[in-house]
Amino acid sequence: MKRSINRWLFAVLCILQFTAFAQPRGPFTNSPQVHEDKTVTFEYLAPNAQKVLLSGQFLTGGPVEMKKGEQGIWRTTVGPIAPDMYPYNFEVDGVGVMDPGNVNYFPNERFKGSILLVPGNQPRMYEMRNVPHGSVNYEYYPSLENSTGYLVVYTPPGYDASPDKSFPVFYLISGTTDTEETFYKVGNVNWILDNLIAEGLAEPMIVVMPYGNVAARIAEQNGKPKPEDPARESEASNARMKQLENDLIKNIIPYVESNYRAIKKRESRAIGGFSRGGGQTLRAAYGNMDTFGSICCYSASASPKDMDNDFSYIGKNPEQTNAQLKLNWVSVGNSDFMYPSTVEYMNYLNAHNIKYQGLITSGGHTWMNVKKFMIESLQLLFK
Repeated sequence: MKRSINRWLFAVLCILQFTAFAQPRGPFTNSPQVHEDKTVTFEYLAPNAQKVLLSGQFLTGGPVEMKKGEQGIWRTTVGPIAPDMYPYNFEVDGVGVMDPGNVNYFPNERFKGSILLVPGNQPRMYEMRNVPHGSVNYEYYPSLENSTGYLVVYTPPGYDASPDKSFPVFYLISGTTDTEETFYKVGNVNWILDNLIAEGLAEPMIVVMPYGNVAARIAEQNGKPKPEDPARESEASNARMKQLENDLIKNIIPYVESNYRAIKKRESRAIGGFSRGGGQTLRAAYGNMDTFGSICCYSASASPKDMDNDFSYIGKNPEQTNAQLKLNWVSVGNSDFMYPSTVEYMNYLNAHNIKYQGLITSGGHTWMNVKKFMIESLQLLFK
């Protein structure tokens, strides 16, 4: 009798388990939906929410209220939206959340947004095209204070098929609170280079994308919370930048040059970055002119005070500086909060007869602008 009861219980449990797996997980959202007229519909499932807003850099008038429909799905349609890639998120009763219906997300230390692609009539330079593609690898390397560092590394089309060929390297650092994935997943640097190389507009190169917040990584690996970000151009900020510079020179470059077919010459190393990463770029480049032969500064600057105090030799000997740098690139949007300080930096270069190539666009401190800066500057590197 006992054995019969056990068998019955086992059968019931199996039926219940099968039923649980067979049940649907609730209503599904379809978001984002990009329509032919470039309007876009967003959906978010929140039956118990009181208010849901759509927030995104494609909205000029601020967040848009969504309307609650059947089964607790909130919807709104906006646009038409100009073709580009944009970050966005939902605000659910005051809390910012990603779009769970969208697999494309914005890597960041302190928030997780989603990415909207509104395609053009023809694939743009930052979109996937039917061309030979490079590879993207995730790497771990021994870093400062016995920590483990992270890198995302792009190798160009043909890298694996050309074992006897070495390539120049572009070290590319993303901005405050961004991660080592942001230039890859938001900036699409891999697709930009695939397309430029296919058209003969850029040299095949390796791109190394490190995590720029060394202090946060060390704290995290020691079970501590991420430290607050210091004020721009403060002593603490410069110390953080020096930390990444040390990691680059002592750890990252030796690791890359030991594990990839990198050309080990100053002229074949470039460094670039956006926002905080642009500031880190300038300090690392000007502090190590024997290491880097090109600079790409995106929406960032170095103050005249820092240039005179820390890198006086750059302005005092412009002939030598110009001879050492194959490319000195500066770019910013005219409504970017970094615009005044970047123009001040450009004026410093002009006053000291230091050659540079620049691009001032419309728009603000956005990854839409960063993609424009990369498309132009990558065509000039290592030529």
